Amino acid sequence: MQIRTGIFGGSFNPVHAGHTGLARHLLEQGFVDEVWLMVSPRNPLKQSATLASEADRLHMARLAVAQTPGIEASDFEFTLPRPSYTAHTLRRLVRAFPDRRFSLIVGADNWRVFRLWREHGYILRHYPLIVYPRGGQLSADNGLDLTDACGVRLIAAPEFPFSSTQVREALHASDSRVADMIAPEVLAYIREKNLYTSPTEK
Repeated sequence: MQIRTGIFGGSFNPVHAGHTGLARHLLEQGFVDEVWLMVSPRNPLKQSATLASEADRLHMARLAVAQTPGIEASDFEFTLPRPSYTAHTLRRLVRAFPDRRFSLIVGADNWRVFRLWREHGYILRHYPLIVYPRGGQLSADNGLDLTDACGVRLIAAPEFPFSSTQVREALHASDSRVADMIAPEVLAYIREKNLYTSPTEK
């Protein structure tokens, strides 16, 4: 039987409690057998973003999940042609890991604009989607024809009242509340490497 692997892609700039909390929820509720945090070298829809280095973001993600069985941070996209599109990544994953059945984890905000994704029709036809609440009402209606979709599952999941942008702002402002947003190991690494010191770093 194939392992049900949920691909949770993002910049993770930096990884925070919302990311890891969602991944744990998916495991605890049995939606998947494991979650891979797929650290993206560059998001094609966020080309103007200034990111921490790939190595730093990957290391922070690995620190955040090191003690959580079933969740791992992956650098799989680092070796793929850029920009890295999700459809390309999924094709390569299927070839590289035939023992797994991949699904895609996306937030409601991305689901609303899913029609803008490269080869979104291919993704819908071949991979189940797990859509979690983020940034407003959770609805399956986003203008796409789901007749041939492999499966789109809207789930109830805990929402965290902050984003990576807000984490970076809190870090820049030396706001003590940042300790509630990211793992202590990640916070220590950020301070050691002097990351996110500029308010323009997105």
